[in-house]
Amino acid sequence: MSAERTLGSAGREQVIALISHLRSAMFPGVYDENPIDEARIDILISTKLREAAMLLSALVERVLYNECRRAEKDTDVCNACADRAAEVTAHLLGQLPAIRAMLDLDIRAAYEGDPAVRSREEILLSYPFIEAITIHRLAHVLYTERVPVIPRIMSEYAHQRTGIDIHPGARIGKSFFIDHGTGVVIGETTTIGDRVKMYQGVTLGARSFALDPDGNPIKGIKRHPDIEDDCIIYAGAAILGGDTRVGRGSVIGGNVWLLHSVPPGSRVVNNPDNAPLIRENSI
Repeated sequence: MSAERTLGSAGREQVIALISHLRSAMFPGVYDENPIDEARIDILISTKLREAAMLLSALVERVLYNECRRAEKDTDVCNACADRAAEVTAHLLGQLPAIRAMLDLDIRAAYEGDPAVRSREEILLSYPFIEAITIHRLAHVLYTERVPVIPRIMSEYAHQRTGIDIHPGARIGKSFFIDHGTGVVIGETTTIGDRVKMYQGVTLGARSFALDPDGNPIKGIKRHPDIEDDCIIYAGAAILGGDTRVGRGSVIGGNVWLLHSVPPGSRVVNNPDNAPLIRENSI
């Protein structure tokens, strides 16, 4: 592999710049260093989108080219990689209105779910959750398009900035809210329904790893739980396993260690001996 085609630290900085351009395009004036002229807002958005498109296309072409080289394809110029990069770029930019609409619902969920908040601006500028979910919703589009490396750089950047670790493969529904957020971990094959609220320190993780005959972890299998609509998960809870499903409208108490499914409407708390006590269908 030729060194000049790898991402390296410069590529990581370009991914961070890409995030900045996309956020500015979706929320003009909110994350920009200088005040913007309202009369020029359309020009600003167009400029940010153009800069994002140029960066993303070049980055995706580079990582796809590296995949080709790892597959030992003998090529110095991969037209297929360039064409695919253009497709991915057009797809992500086309998804921005839908992502912005999803983020508006996330912001509303934060406003309605936290009595301490006073304004939408406060959420946008000071809540680590909004930064994490914004980057996740962008990265998830690239993940579903099977773009290597870039979605993980995006998610780890969000993790470093916010303390919230969301794998770009996780599928997260509408009106999502993480209050406080520090220490939250959401694994790759997690699914989360609509109107779910979580608190700090929650882990939606794997129980164990299936191994192949050579002792290596098997990739691409379901390892993380499913959280249905309208659930609340309190601080420090760990919900583990790909066959674990938390039914709609359930409440999982703080520091619960849950390794099995619970039906809709369950209330799960810890007994003094730390074994989960489940009260089912209590709504």
